[in-house]
Order: sequence, then structure tokens, then C-alpha cells
Amino acid sequence: MNAAGANARARSAALAAAAATERHPVSVVTYRSAGRVLVIGDDSAVLEVAARIAVHEHLSCTVVVNTLASDGRPANLRDHGTGVIQAPVAGLTGHLGNFQVMVELPGAARSLHEFTGHAPASVDLVLDLGESPLLVSEVLPPGYYAPGRDAGRLQAVLEELPDMVGEFEKPRFFQYNPSICAHGRSGITACTRCLDSCPTGAIVPDGEGIRVDPNLCQGAGSCATACPTGAITYNYPRAGDTLRQLRLALKTYYGAGGRRAVLLFHDSGRGREVLGRWSQELPHEVLALEVEEAGSVGMDTWLAAFAYGASAVVVLVSPQTPARVAAEIRTQLAYARTILDGLGYPAGALQIAGDQQDDLMDILRDLPEADCFCPGDFAPLDDKRTVIRLAVDHLFDQAPSTRLMTPLPAGAPFGEIQVDPERCTLCMACVSQCPAHALLAGDDTPQLRFIEDNCVQCGLCCRSCPENAIVASPRYLYERDKRLGIRVLYEEEPFCCIHCGKAFANSTMIAHMTAKLRGHPMFHGKALDRLKMCEDCRVKDMAAGQEGGAMPGGFS
Repeated sequence: MNAAGANARARSAALAAAAATERHPVSVVTYRSAGRVLVIGDDSAVLEVAARIAVHEHLSCTVVVNTLASDGRPANLRDHGTGVIQAPVAGLTGHLGNFQVMVELPGAARSLHEFTGHAPASVDLVLDLGESPLLVSEVLPPGYYAPGRDAGRLQAVLEELPDMVGEFEKPRFFQYNPSICAHGRSGITACTRCLDSCPTGAIVPDGEGIRVDPNLCQGAGSCATACPTGAITYNYPRAGDTLRQLRLALKTYYGAGGRRAVLLFHDSGRGREVLGRWSQELPHEVLALEVEEAGSVGMDTWLAAFAYGASAVVVLVSPQTPARVAAEIRTQLAYARTILDGLGYPAGALQIAGDQQDDLMDILRDLPEADCFCPGDFAPLDDKRTVIRLAVDHLFDQAPSTRLMTPLPAGAPFGEIQVDPERCTLCMACVSQCPAHALLAGDDTPQLRFIEDNCVQCGLCCRSCPENAIVASPRYLYERDKRLGIRVLYEEEPFCCIHCGKAFANSTMIAHMTAKLRGHPMFHGKALDRLKMCEDCRVKDMAAGQEGGAMPGGFS
């Protein structure tokens, strides 16, 4: 059998094995719609549309005309058997089964229900016929339609609305662990990667962390891909399930005699459609693996694929992919390519392809060879940082050439921090803020210690440092012992209590405090010396001053 025939046979076996891979069950999100439709528009034409909706027995319709007459009063609009309200719409929030509408009143905004006294407290479906849609997120919430002036799109919506009555389920696409979230601490905002990459507006700040609305989340996956700590993870399927599937596919492919496997990730929508048409045209070494969304896999999955034996990895991105998701895929690609290049692997072995056949075929034809001579077999875990570390360590051991370190593009979730010894006072504010335990205080000596493998480059340490002594530098340190080890960034000799001799601080901190407070009316004379005492001796000295009738330093 020739090489092409061997690859074709191996691919069939690999895809069959991948299809049989079990997934963890996933919880669901439920929507309930009673068919209450709100039609919003700028003129009386909305009434004609409402009349077409009202003929369906399972749909009820309320109309809001979003403009007033020239005199500022409602016009005399004919009601076609629907409830008609004329008032400027101030806001719209929600999703299928629970949309909330606010209308503008002189001096205030009120809910639609408060305004009328009879309109429903919420509506299930919204048909927005205004020239400027009220909702502008890249991926609109389920149940919201904004066809604009396009008659064809409007007709499609009118045909769909009767089917949007009843109970609907979708997967809960994410899991969130606030304990390792790097969004913020103590009122300081740092990492916003998930918020910046979400195309639906489902993620909002919430105190020191974030909050994700499962009803608005549409499973784009870019939030989990962008998250540097793994605080938010994709759940449909879990990352470990995807890794298990691709590991088995590659192992089966090579076990059946295939050579130089190329993994092609595509989504379950447009990607499935176009590859279904081109399946006979794909080279026999290409293993097309379907994921829910292209944005749900990032550099942890891609690097693991190389470590498991893939010769190349291609991600199919279509024009239907939301812009924020596509941007995050390109960002992840830049990080992963830089890591591969630093190991001596051809960065061009990792590619993004469009959904045009010629484009994809050109990329597949020109892929460089990046064989991993001894495929890894490390566990397919849900922990993205551990997976990246295991994958890169394996690739490092197999690398054609090696460096100790490679700089990464700005924003990358790996790197070191540098501390200015002329500024640092070892106050440990950075240690208290670090969400990843990359920064540690010394045990018995004034030290600032660092574990580079834990650092996610969130910037909380930089923003919380009162002396502006910290700078973050994205890079990947290939030497695992140095990356995993504890190193001292800055240390000082301890400062000992001037009364009992016990070490309780460091010299720079005491010097800074005394310099700043010298001359303050509350810290003159012996009161300034108390800054140089340990806590116990400070209390004793203050008590001794009170027994004498007056405290040193002028207190009475």
C-alpha cells in the first residue's frame, strides 16, 4: 500500500476512535417562553408587523413606538388588536423568556410595566425594527431580533417566532473558580482578558472577580481561551475531554501506520458545513476534529497536539466567527508560535485558515514538517497551565534546537517580574495581591521570593506596589527547574528592635517610615523611636509613658 493509502486507512481508524471518545456530562440552562412578543420601532409601520404576529394563537404582542409626535405627545395610532405604547425606549436588557424594557419619562426612566400599569413585567421575545438596534453586542442574546430594513430578514424572523414558544435548553458552557481569578484585588483592576474577548456581553466585573450570565453566554469559548489562570474554563466539552480525544486520534493514526498527521480544528456550525462539502478533497493525513466553537481551543490544546505527535495544527476561522473571538485566536496563535519558534520548531506549522476552499488547500499544501519524534503520553488534564507546561517540557526534550528562554508578545500569560532594589521596601503588598501565589514572603528573613511558573502576568503586583518598584516581563523560561524553583528577587538584613533586639522588619522599611514621619507633630521625640520597636516593646513603652502621667512625644 502506498503512503496516501496508508494515511487514508489510518485516518479512518483515528476519526472513528475520536468519535467514540466519551465526554463528561454537562449541566444545562433552561429558557421558558410564553410567546409574549415586544415589537419596537420608530414609526407606525410597526403596527402592521404586529398585526402579522398577532394572528398566531400562541403569540401575544405589545408594541412600543420609540418616537413621539413633533409636539412631544403620543400620536393617534390605530391599534390592530395589540397593546400600543408610545414612549422613547431608554434601555433593554435580558434574554429569551425574560427581557426587561425601560422607557424614558421626564426626569426619570421607568419599566414598561410601571409606565403602563398593564404591560407585562417582562417579555419573552423582542423584535427591534428601529434603525439603530438597542442591543449591539457581536452575538445577540437569544430571543432578540433586529432585522433592520431588510424585508427578507424580517420575513425569516416572522416565520421563526411561532417556534420560539415553549421550553428550551442549552449547555452551560463554562465553569468559574473565583479563587484563582486575576481580575482584581482590594479595588485594583488588573486582568480583563475574559471581558475583552467575550462577544456576547455575558461577563461583567463583580467585586474582585467577574460574573458570567449563563443565559447570555453562547459558548464562544474565547473567555476560557484567554483566561491566564484557568479561573474560567470551557465546559462543552471540558478541555480534558478534547485533549483525550485528540491524543487517542493521534495514537490510533500512528498505530495504524499513518505519517505526519495534521490536526484541523473546526466548529460545529460553518466549519462542519464547509468541510462536509470538501471532505473528499482533504489530504489523507488531515484529521478534522470538530469542536463546539473555534474559540474554545487555544494554545494549551494546540501545544498539546504537537506534543502528542501532530506534525501541524490548523484552525478554521470563518467570517461568521465573532471579531473578538477571531482576535483572541490570533493572539493565542502569536503566543504559541513564539514558544514553538524558541524551541526550533517551524512556527508555520501552526496556522489559521479561512473557510474558502482554495485558501485552506493552499495552507494544507504548504505546511512545514514539524515531527515530534517521540509523541508524549501525559495526562489530558482540565488544568490549562499544567497542560501547557507538560506539553512544552516534552517538546523541549525533543527540540531540534533549544534556548533557555524566549521573550513573548505583550499580554502573554507567562513571564517574570523585576524589582527595583532602590525602590522596594519589602512591604509585601504585592505578595498579598498575587492571585497565583507566584510571589512569596521570606520565612524568617526579609525576602521577596518568586516562582516564575505560577506568574500569569496579570499586573496586580505592579499596580499594588506603593513604590512603583515592579515591572512585569512576558517570556517563557524553558528550563523547568528554574521555572518551577523559588528564587529571591530582593532581600535585606532584618531590622532588630532597639529595645529587645528581636528582628521584626527590614532596614529600608524603617528608614522610609522614619524619614516620612520625621517632623510630624505626632512623631517627635521618643514617639519616633517607637517605630524602631517591635510590637510588644512598643505597647510596653506606651504603657510606661501613661503611668508617668504623660507619654513621651507630647501625648497626655
